Amino acid sequence: MPELTQAKPLGESSLADAYAACRAIAKREAKNFYFAFIALPLERRNAICAIYAFMRQADDLADDETLSRGERRGRLDAWLSDWRSARQGGDCWSPVFLAVRDAVARFAIPLHLLDELVAGVTMDLDHASAGAPDTYATFADLYRYCYLVASVVGLVSIRIFGYSDPRAEKLAEETGVAFQLTNILRDVSEDAARNRVYLPLEDLSAHEIALNALFDRPAGIPPTASERALLKEIAARAENYYRSAQALLPLINCESRPALWVLVTIYHALLKRIQHANYDVFSHRAAVPLAQKLAILTFGLTRTTWARLSARRSAQGPGARGLPR
Repeated sequence: MPELTQAKPLGESSLADAYAACRAIAKREAKNFYFAFIALPLERRNAICAIYAFMRQADDLADDETLSRGERRGRLDAWLSDWRSARQGGDCWSPVFLAVRDAVARFAIPLHLLDELVAGVTMDLDHASAGAPDTYATFADLYRYCYLVASVVGLVSIRIFGYSDPRAEKLAEETGVAFQLTNILRDVSEDAARNRVYLPLEDLSAHEIALNALFDRPAGIPPTASERALLKEIAARAENYYRSAQALLPLINCESRPALWVLVTIYHALLKRIQHANYDVFSHRAAVPLAQKLAILTFGLTRTTWARLSARRSAQGPGARGLPR
């Protein structure tokens, strides 16, 4: 459960501490994202960690299953009220809010994107009645959910990364969908245990899979042929959106591009592991091994170093001394 208040308001002198608190949250919670954050220059890393911490707090409040949906909604509304006061210049009691407020101003992040992000984490509270499973009728419905919980993060992130070509925005949206579909595939069993099914009902019906089959299956039983076919279909959609991720990379500021490459590579590796397991997401939870993540990060950091050297060489012009040519 995130802490929503501190003993006293935070002033501008505490901004460095606020960013440090956000970096700590990201390091502790962001199992895949944090490897990409490390590859960013410090100012951009601070901002992306602040956004992640903001998202993490909202998500934790919405997902606290020790409380009823009404209680969670009430706590989230109170948290939102504090955020809206802070972003309008009121006293800021939360280090996360202080850091996000600075990041929003520093990188010209539209506030409506943060509102959409919070709307995404509340969808599970609002769109199903108490006791009923959380489901999505069509892929269009699921895409809207993916947009709010993942694409919006991408649209915020590219403003921190830096871009000038407007095509980057649609590509960032679709990259977020690729990531979220990967998460959905990985978490089918875990989500079903929480009374949630993110596989579209129209797709379940097309593959003649009963909804209850996902809720009632014994632990550790591998997927049926029909379930494998459905999961393969969802994976193919994700693969299509990963093409957008590849198209996005050259449109991002060169100093930030390695960080996005690390993130895309780790998430795509997760999808590949699901595919190589023949879509058995029921017997075990797919994950990218730490050694593979570190190898990806190492390559990304090497790319970061070269990007910074290239930017410095370009800024100094022809004939600059001390830099490789």
